[in-house]
Amino acid sequence: MAAERIRRTPQEARALILDAAAALLAEGGVAAVQVRAVAARVGMTDTGVTHHFQSRDNLLRELLRHGGRQLRAAVQEALNSWLEKGADLFELVEALAGLYRQGYGELAIALHAAGWREHGSGMLNPVVEALHELRPSKASLEDTRLAVAALHQAMATEPLYGSAFRRSAGLTGAAASDPANQLRWWTRQLQLALDLEPR
Repeated sequence: MAAERIRRTPQEARALILDAAAALLAEGGVAAVQVRAVAARVGMTDTGVTHHFQSRDNLLRELLRHGGRQLRAAVQEALNSWLEKGADLFELVEALAGLYRQGYGELAIALHAAGWREHGSGMLNPVVEALHELRPSKASLEDTRLAVAALHQAMATEPLYGSAFRRSAGLTGAAASDPANQLRWWTRQLQLALDLEPR
């Protein structure tokens, strides 16, 4: 007897597919996000997944946007905590690094290398604005944007290249493989660049 088909709206099906693709990305990187693997994870056929995204490349691009939406939410949550509860700036840095550890840094780099360009979403504007508000009045908004962009660049490339970069500078063992000290270093640099008092 054949299994009963589950009827989903297109929006529900797309969300289910993206969640499955995100899980595969976190588990095995970009190479693990294959139409067949996603289909198996959600109980669809390959054709069903392709119907919603047309191709693997489109699925990967939409997955990156999906990650961007998650990043916005995670950063906003950390930002709210930092502003309202006096949390450490490290929590904000860790929130950004945390999403990229799930494979989104690798995905962004792979799509960029393949020629795809996202023309700026301003997803870190709330962070820029909040940090800029805390700076001395003479500070430049452009400098704040550059400091946040440098942090974002570092966090996006950390999962792929962080250990190799640290080894190239002579760090070994846990000092090379564990990003925690690097995240703390970036937090201090952000505080220094923006003349922020540790909270």
